[in-house]
Amino acid sequence: MEWLGRDPSAANVVTEVLIVLALILLNGLFALSELAVVSARRPRLKTMAAAGRAGASSALALSAQPGRFLSAVQIGITLIGTINGAYSGETFGEDASGHLQGLGFSPQVADPLGFGIVVAVITYLSVIIGELVPKTLALRNAETIACVVAPIMTAFATAASPLVWLLEASTNLVFRLLGLSQENASKVTDEEIKTLIAEAETAGVLESGEGELISGVMRLADRAVVGIMTPRTDVVWIDVTAPAEVIRERLISTPHSRLPVGEGSADKLVGVVQTRELLSSVLKGEALDIKPFVRRAPMIPETAAALDVLSVLRDAEVPMALIHNEYGDFEGLVTPADILEAIAGVFKSDAEGLEPHAVERDDGSWLLSGAMPVDEMAEKIGITIPENRSYETVAGFVLAGLQHLPKTGEHIDISGWRFEVVDLDARRIDKVLASRLVPLRRRIPT
Repeated sequence: MEWLGRDPSAANVVTEVLIVLALILLNGLFALSELAVVSARRPRLKTMAAAGRAGASSALALSAQPGRFLSAVQIGITLIGTINGAYSGETFGEDASGHLQGLGFSPQVADPLGFGIVVAVITYLSVIIGELVPKTLALRNAETIACVVAPIMTAFATAASPLVWLLEASTNLVFRLLGLSQENASKVTDEEIKTLIAEAETAGVLESGEGELISGVMRLADRAVVGIMTPRTDVVWIDVTAPAEVIRERLISTPHSRLPVGEGSADKLVGVVQTRELLSSVLKGEALDIKPFVRRAPMIPETAAALDVLSVLRDAEVPMALIHNEYGDFEGLVTPADILEAIAGVFKSDAEGLEPHAVERDDGSWLLSGAMPVDEMAEKIGITIPENRSYETVAGFVLAGLQHLPKTGEHIDISGWRFEVVDLDARRIDKVLASRLVPLRRRIPT
């Protein structure tokens, strides 16, 4: 059926079909570009740009200006969709109506039905070929595709810069009217990094041991030095004013290679000695004199971050730091072994005679050591703890909730868990039982 002087020849129909398909594919290019650039990870793009990958710098520039880029993409998609809808409806709508009339439909039914069939077919092809397939490809390899399409999208955004500016300015105005900030507030969180590590382990990119070490480093970065130190009550030290026999017995019995030295009190520490040097002197038959072997040890505040202590220990005369509170009282000490233990866990030789920090029981509850780092406890049982907190251990966590020194059997309920003090060592919380709270079903009277 001829209309508007249209040539119904087969060659002309093929040409028109190819034009429609080309418009759909062009729409797919814009959809592909949009999702690829938005989904591309900037760190990987920076690495590709540093390696000289073509298009990586353009992709970085587009991702740095999402408003301008998305405006350009929207102009392209809208323009193509409008042209495709008008062209396909005008080109194939009457042909479809003519075929339907030939099948016995009245013109009043054939015209809207034919146009509707054409629109449905074009819409279907546009969704599949112009949207879903390109976007799926973009998600599979976002960075590589972003590098390929970025120069094309940059050229298009430059060519359509007046319209791009208008859309971007209009978007900014709407944001200001709504009182919203346009700055990208999204940040990479610890949870997202842990999720990536878990995915990398599942995919075989990381070994399970590597993931555990990375998680350990992340935990260490969030801790204050008091969270990894050996507390004052557990510190073995030498009193230079003690009799020689007492000092000799301390040197023989200690498993430690270095010991702090004080003058009558742990609050009057003067430095650190290396036990092997003293023992070597004793074995040579020399008189036991500690003072010549005392080395200076750095003193750090209890508020120092655990990671900051690393540089202190590297530069110290002896790798041991003494921790003091704001009043100048000795709180504990930290060594490279404490930092390694925080990352990799307790070594078997160091754990002999010690019970594990956490033991899961048959009923799903956990028996926790009061000395267990609270961030490890939170990760193990799946609760959230405040980032800014005044405690570093499970015992401190319970004390912060109770707000008083507890008695055996006292408990607090936090985040769907009940934490019960089951053992005290003098005034120190030694063991805590963590049990998940299960809502009790209300009994219906019969």
